[in-house]
Order: sequence, then C-alpha cells, then structure tokens
Amino acid sequence: MLEFDAEITRILNNAYEGADLTRRRQASFDALKPSPGDTIIDIGCGNGLLTAELARAVGPTGKIIGVDPSKDMLKAGQDRCKGHANVEFAEGLANNLPVSDGAADKAVSVQVFEYINDVDSALDDAIRCLKPGGRLVISDLHFGSFIWYSDYPERMSKLVSAWDKHFVSGTLPERLPGILKAKGHEVDAVTPVTLTDHELKPDGIAIMMMHLMKQYAIANAHVDEAEAQAWFDEQQALSDEGRFFFSLAQFVVVARKSA
Repeated sequence: MLEFDAEITRILNNAYEGADLTRRRQASFDALKPSPGDTIIDIGCGNGLLTAELARAVGPTGKIIGVDPSKDMLKAGQDRCKGHANVEFAEGLANNLPVSDGAADKAVSVQVFEYINDVDSALDDAIRCLKPGGRLVISDLHFGSFIWYSDYPERMSKLVSAWDKHFVSGTLPERLPGILKAKGHEVDAVTPVTLTDHELKPDGIAIMMMHLMKQYAIANAHVDEAEAQAWFDEQQALSDEGRFFFSLAQFVVVARKSA
C-alpha cells in the first residue's frame, strides 16, 4: 500500500507534469486520435491530466467520461477539469465501467491494466462500452525492459523485486495484442515509448519511482529502512558523479472493436 503525504504528492505532481510522463501521455493521446464530437472514456483517469487534454480536443460537442475507483483521484480530476463542461466523472472499476453499451467512440487507459487481476473481463467491459469499430488504446509499462545502473546490483535487485510485488503484471504489453486478437478484435499498432536518462531529473520518472519504491519496500518490510535509504542515496550520488543511467519502456497498444 502506497501512502501519499504532502511531500510525496508534490513529487508525484511534479513528475506527472514533467517531460517524461508528458511524453508517454502524449503518445497515448496521439494513438487515440481524438476528434471533435467524440465520446471518450478515460479508464483510470487519476488526477485528470489526460482527461483535460482530451476534453479540449473533442470540443463542446464531445464528451469525456473519467472513471476511477479512488474518490481522492476523482476529486483531483474534478478540480482540474472544472472549466470543462464536456467532462463527467464516475467512480468505478475497469471491469465494471459505469457506461452504457456502445456509448463511446473511443476509450483509453494509461498504466492501469498492469494492476488488474482479471484483464480479460476488463478488456471485455471496455469493448462493451465502444461502438462497432471503436478505438481502444491501452498503455502500460513493461518491466522486462528495466535497466537501472548501480554499483551494488544485488541491492538494486532487492528494490526492484520488492517493487514487482505492487502490481499484478509487469509484462502485460507482450501478451495484450494476442489477447485482443483472440477475442476477435483488430490490433492496429503497438508503439514503444522508451524513457531513458543519464541524469536524475527533478521532474523525471526516475526520481518519482525512487521515492515510491523506497516507501513501498520499507512499508511492506521487503527491505529494511537503512538499506532502502542507502539505495536511494547511491542513485543521487551517481547522478552527482555523472554515472546515473535509467531506462524503462511503455508500450501503447491500439485496437479496434470488431464490427
């Protein structure tokens, strides 16, 4: 369980508006191809950054439906999108969306499906909500692509292994196209978005993950506090010395509902 105090919340907000996460959000936006008048479901809308961007793209004749299971995230999304009359938010899970059959032209989900136990039912429910030929964009990280330098690889392995326990699947992108095709739907594209850096940027994904991984490993007793802090401090030192290296890939899968 991750807990977000004021400082962690500030770091998260900084990263989500930073270049790394803006680029991966833009990749999902581009793959979705929002058009004026579209009705789009933002599955796991979180704090509403993508929701607001989609609202501007579909215009006053379109509609964005933001769905999230967290009341806190929905409140953040509502605050962000309060100037957009074409946005509505609803509490709900990915495999039980509060949307009518065939109500949407498109649906998008960014870093949500890797946390879902029953991916099949979530895919079926997203497809249910789409019109025939409707576009579905699912974007998730593939932790098999993780490269993160450390002078102490065993300690790095401990932290990464601990982090692996906080999601259901770190390899979903490699299976997702096949699952969708087996259900009879078209897969139009799979696009990688590789986030690589040799500096520890204050608004980057690496510093965000460092804070979250340290907190998670300590809170769940996967690594003791001294070792987790030593790992964190080493990464900052490597950056100061010019030896920092981090890389992780996100894959954007684009599918169309069968007619």
